[in-house]
Amino acid sequence: MTQSPPTPNDAKDAFLAAMSRTDAPLFQTSIKPYRSLSNFGFGATIMFTACAFLLPLLAFLGTQALWTLLLFVAPAVAALWYFIRRNDKDGTLSEELRLWSDLIAVHRHNPRKADQYWTANPYWVTVHMKNTSKIENYLTLKGAGREIELGAFLTSEERKDLHRDLRKKLAEASATPPQ
Repeated sequence: MTQSPPTPNDAKDAFLAAMSRTDAPLFQTSIKPYRSLSNFGFGATIMFTACAFLLPLLAFLGTQALWTLLLFVAPAVAALWYFIRRNDKDGTLSEELRLWSDLIAVHRHNPRKADQYWTANPYWVTVHMKNTSKIENYLTLKGAGREIELGAFLTSEERKDLHRDLRKKLAEASATPPQ
């Protein structure tokens, strides 16, 4: 009898059951992308851009050319606003990883798609890091019949550090007898 792969709801239920455990995990981390632009910085960027666009337009005050030029300036500032805010929303992407001696659970929060969940027995989980043509130090976890990427939004060095920490903690989890 072959076992069918878990459905998204099964994975979510297994993850939620793992999160309701009362015993403390051996390792847990929340992985989030670095956000360099604060709300204040966003406002300053929009104000600076609007002023930089509007300053040359002062020469055209009272002419028909001002209105013609505004037809190009306003959409440019609006586009900047939209794309910075969209980037902020994409920045809510995060991954939460928890590891016990008998379970590893990963939750990936996607800003524009359904959340993803993955659980496995850490004894059978392997951590892989490889260089691809596009990504240096591509990090994956393999177990429970699936391979998932981890920390795709991190820098190469951050993925190396996470790889080292995960290998160490998975070895400890495999050596720790279940309670």
